[in-house]
Amino acid sequence: MPSVCFYFEVHQPYRLKPYGALQVGRDHEYFDDKLNAEVMRKVADKCYLPANESMLRLIERTDGRFRISYAVTGVAIEQMKRYVPEVMDSFVRLAKTGAVEFVAETYYHSLAALYDEEEYKAQIDLQMKLVEEEFGQTPRIFRNTELIYNDQIGQLIADLGFDGMICEGADDVLDWRSPNFVYRVAGREMRLLTKNYKLSDDIAFRFSNRAWNEYPLTADKFARWVHGHSGAGDVINLFMDYETFGEHQWKETGIFEFLEHLPDLLFTHPHWDILTPSQAIDRYPALGELPFHRTVSWADEARDISAWRGNEMQQRALAEIYSLGEAIRQRNNSHLLALWRRLQTSDHFYYMATKSASDGEVHDYFSPYEGPYDAFIHYMNVLKDLKLSVLAPAEKRIRI
Repeated sequence: MPSVCFYFEVHQPYRLKPYGALQVGRDHEYFDDKLNAEVMRKVADKCYLPANESMLRLIERTDGRFRISYAVTGVAIEQMKRYVPEVMDSFVRLAKTGAVEFVAETYYHSLAALYDEEEYKAQIDLQMKLVEEEFGQTPRIFRNTELIYNDQIGQLIADLGFDGMICEGADDVLDWRSPNFVYRVAGREMRLLTKNYKLSDDIAFRFSNRAWNEYPLTADKFARWVHGHSGAGDVINLFMDYETFGEHQWKETGIFEFLEHLPDLLFTHPHWDILTPSQAIDRYPALGELPFHRTVSWADEARDISAWRGNEMQQRALAEIYSLGEAIRQRNNSHLLALWRRLQTSDHFYYMATKSASDGEVHDYFSPYEGPYDAFIHYMNVLKDLKLSVLAPAEKRIRI
């Protein structure tokens, strides 16, 4: 019996306020609380609350046959609890249905996997504890920030005891293989679920594109595409940002009506069902190892890590923030540690990207800045102030 697996990323960063050179050494409040509150409330109204209501209704209507999974970052949960606690309540209600699985990731949605293994493990541990505390689940499945993955990351996650990991089904990595099977991490028994990016992106990016030759995308049409894989795969992994529903694809596009009808249409084929990631790896055997010859992600057309470190500004900013790790840890200051970790969130570096064409449009859509150079300047000014509290001689340190 082939299956569909839905996974949604839920994340909101702490955005920096405009921070000029004259503020260094004087202003130690780095984040734009007003903007962060506005964005969280806007996305809650457009996406989180109506989408959660739809998901709960679908679960109840199908007696739990409709199943979904989420990774909700720690920084998103912090802001939900602060600005829109009713969103957290709605996620807790979903958790109690038994049809929702919460997947682990890094608490701060960071790039620590590429820079600081000790920090990476610490952020995973923080996220595990948070999921257990808020949703009553101990995650078996892991997804790295932005689906960034290579063999070394997969092996580390396997050694931490996870049963499975979600990653991007990049064509050049899969080669002759299909993304619609379960695989194993190279050199480990841990399972890999690879995203079917073509079907996922049909919903996440192309749904409202009137220039697309398949527009409009109806639930009936999409269900037929899924059913067309009968006999050619075990599990269709549909992975996307949760903000697809109502934020990236506005309510007016018909995205919620699409969601409302899709499960019933998938179930019209008697051999198909919907599973969570843990259920998928429990049911289907691994077809074999899937080695990765490069680091992949689910971002941009290249599906690599250039979205975050593709230019010199990004590389410099990343090198500087992670160079502070040892000094920050030695200070043994929980507030300073949390501040440093918020500055690791991948979005800060995403805003510095200097890409063009469709990739550049996506980066510009998410950025709160006029351009990537503004993002870099504000960030580096903040780091300069932070370093005055960490690396300066004790008698010259400023207090944060």
